[in-house]
Amino acid sequence: MTEPNLTDHEYLTVKELAHLLRLKERKIYDLAASGQVPCSKATGKLLFPASEIRAWINRARTQPLNPDTKADLPRPSIFLGSHDPLLDWAIRQSRCGLASFYDGSMDGLERFARFGGVAAGLHLLDATTGAWNTTAVAQRVGQQNTALIGFAARQRGIVYRAGAKAPSSLADLAGMRFVPRQTGSGADRLFWHLVQAQGLDMTALELAEVARTEDEAVDAVRRGDAEATFGLAAVADTFGLQFLPLITEEYAILVDRKAWFEPAMQGLFSFCQSDAFAKRAAAMPGYDMAPLGQVLWNA
Repeated sequence: MTEPNLTDHEYLTVKELAHLLRLKERKIYDLAASGQVPCSKATGKLLFPASEIRAWINRARTQPLNPDTKADLPRPSIFLGSHDPLLDWAIRQSRCGLASFYDGSMDGLERFARFGGVAAGLHLLDATTGAWNTTAVAQRVGQQNTALIGFAARQRGIVYRAGAKAPSSLADLAGMRFVPRQTGSGADRLFWHLVQAQGLDMTALELAEVARTEDEAVDAVRRGDAEATFGLAAVADTFGLQFLPLITEEYAILVDRKAWFEPAMQGLFSFCQSDAFAKRAAAMPGYDMAPLGQVLWNA
């Protein structure tokens, strides 16, 4: 087989990507199922965007280590990873000084690993063990000076409009217009994990434009751009939509330990202990704040 060129085609097949990476095709399916490699499932078969594969390969290159092993490289005051509406509100309301860049859990984890920010929000399920976040963090940043701090447990499920076809399970989404999340986001990975675990054929799923945050996905349903999405109970409530709970997920914050003791992170978590924060959290359906502040993992 001729070596595939990432500039020749917009998409690669499973066979082409396996040949390019010198892996068995079964391994490619495993990588796609776990969300470790960018792929498209819109056609009912796996296709891999060449531009995203190229970026994925570049991200995986070994990064040079700081010669001083006792000190980490400098990190910008940016909160990365998965969008959480309650945490996003707290960052702004606390005036802690953190900027934010939300583009999904895997994107945040990769950027954090390359010292692109001081913290990253994650909700990544290890399908093999059932553990949330710790496996992915240990594998990617296990040698960095980091910790994983609990934030909240959140109800996730199908968000849909009143008066539309009311789904009673994932299988009922077949034939509906659905708002997907970006490849590598915790929501996308979890959705396809549930679909595969239940043995569902979702080739009849009609996909709308990709949404990159929780609010954006649900707002697309509210506007009528789609009939349903895989979203959070709290966001469905905010936009006045219906919600079918499917799973409780664990959202945690990966943080640089040095940055944890600096004013921005301390200001944010001090605010998260305030009455104003507790009142806001209590008013948002589907949140359980019991994990807040728990140390879940240490490098």
